[in-house]
Amino acid sequence: MSAALPTHSIAQPPLGPAPARLGSRVVAAVGRFVLVWLSLAVIAAAHHPLELSGVAGVLLAAGAWLAALRAAAASTPYALGPWTPALIGATTGLVLVAALNPYLPGLQLTLPGLAGAALGVLLSVGVWDCVIERTLGRRRVLVVGSDAVPELTAAAWRGRGMAFEVLDPVVDALDEVVAVRRPDLIVLADDPNCSATLDRLLDIAGGRFRVAGLTSFYEYALGCVPLPQVTPMWFMSLLHVRQRPYSRWVKRAFDLIVASAALVLVAPLLPLIALAVGRTSGPIIYRQTRVGEAGRRFTIYKFRTMVDGAELPGEACWAQEADPRMTPVGALLRRSHLDELPQLLNVLKGDMSVVGPRPERPEFISVLEASVPFWSRRLLIKPGMTGWAQVHCGYASDCAGANEKLAYDFWYLRHRALAVDLAVCMRTLGLVMESIEPNRFSLRRLWSARQLAGR
Repeated sequence: MSAALPTHSIAQPPLGPAPARLGSRVVAAVGRFVLVWLSLAVIAAAHHPLELSGVAGVLLAAGAWLAALRAAAASTPYALGPWTPALIGATTGLVLVAALNPYLPGLQLTLPGLAGAALGVLLSVGVWDCVIERTLGRRRVLVVGSDAVPELTAAAWRGRGMAFEVLDPVVDALDEVVAVRRPDLIVLADDPNCSATLDRLLDIAGGRFRVAGLTSFYEYALGCVPLPQVTPMWFMSLLHVRQRPYSRWVKRAFDLIVASAALVLVAPLLPLIALAVGRTSGPIIYRQTRVGEAGRRFTIYKFRTMVDGAELPGEACWAQEADPRMTPVGALLRRSHLDELPQLLNVLKGDMSVVGPRPERPEFISVLEASVPFWSRRLLIKPGMTGWAQVHCGYASDCAGANEKLAYDFWYLRHRALAVDLAVCMRTLGLVMESIEPNRFSLRRLWSARQLAGR
C-alpha cells in the first residue's frame, strides 16, 4: 500500500462503526441492555419476588455485564463474528457479576441461577448482534478503483455476507458520489492514486465515513489477506511497537490445557478407533515427517486412513478430499477429523499448537515456495492441529489450494490472540459435530466400515 495510507491499526480493529449510523447504534445498545436485563430479571424473579431493591440490583448487574460485553467486542477482531465476543463477554461478565452478587441488593442468585443468566445473556446477545449486523448495522462499502470490485463483492458474500453492501466503483466525481450514496466505508483499491484520493476525502469527510485500504478491508471484514497486495513491508506489523503480544507462555498454557482436556474426553473413543483401523493391514498410528516452526522437522502422529503402501518411497503425493487410497474406515475418520486425535501428543510435546497453520511435508516445501509468494513466512509460528485457514478452506490438494489457505494463515499470523484461538476451536468443534451427525457418521457406520475392511 502507499505510504500515505496506513494499512492497519495494530492496537485495535481498524474500522469502527460509521458515525452516520448513530441511530442504529443506539437501537443496538438499547436492545442489548434490555436483553441482558431480562436475562437477569427472569432468573432473579424465579428465585424471589422482584421488589424495588431487586430491580436496582438487576440493573447494576446488567450494567456490569454490558461493560464486559463491550470490552470483549472492542478487543475481538470483527472477522470472528458476533458470537465470539458474546461468548467472551458473557463469560467475563459471569465472573464479574458472581463477585458482586453477594453485595447487590435483592439479587443473591445461586450458582445455577448465575449460570442460567450467563447462558441467557450469551444466546440473546449473540442472536441480537447477528440480526443487527444484517439489518440496521449493514454497512455500505464504496470502492475507489474498479479492479477489485468483482472479487471484493464475491468475497463479501462468501465471508460476512449480509453485513456489507458493496456499491459500484468510483472512477471520478468522488465528491458528488460520496454525497449521493452516503457510504459508511470507502475502500481505496487503486494504489497509484491512493494519496491523492485520500487527500480529497479528508476535505469532504466531516466524520461521515471511514476509509481503509484494500488489505485493511479484507483483514477487518473478511478475515483474510489479499495476497497480491502483500509486500515485504506488510510483515513489519509483526514486529511493530504497537503490536499486541500473544506471549508464548499464554499460548503454551492454552495448548496444554486444551490438549489435556481433549485427551481425557476422547480417551474412551481411542480404543474403538484403533480396533477399526487395525482391521486393515498396516500400522494403526501413521508417522510422517512435517515441517514446523522455523523450518524444524518433527514427526506427526495420526490414525492411518489410507491403505498400507499408499505412496512409493520418494514419491510424495498430495492428499485429496476424496482420496482413492483411503480405506472405508479412513474415509469416515478423515471426514470427521478423528484421525488427527493422536496429534494431541504432538501438542503436549511442544511440536505443535492446538491452533496454527497446518504443518506441511518437506517434499512440498520447495514447490510451494516457488509457486506461492511468501509461503515460508507461515513458518514463523508453530503449526496447529486446526487453524483459521482450516475452518474456512478445508484440505489443500495443490498449490492453488495452498495459496487460498495462505490468505487466512497470514491473517492469523498477524491477529493471533487467545480470543482467536478460542473462536477457531469453537468453529472446529462445530465442523466436527456437523460431520458426525447421525445421518452422516455414527459408531454403527464405523463398525460397518470395520467389518467391510476386514473381509
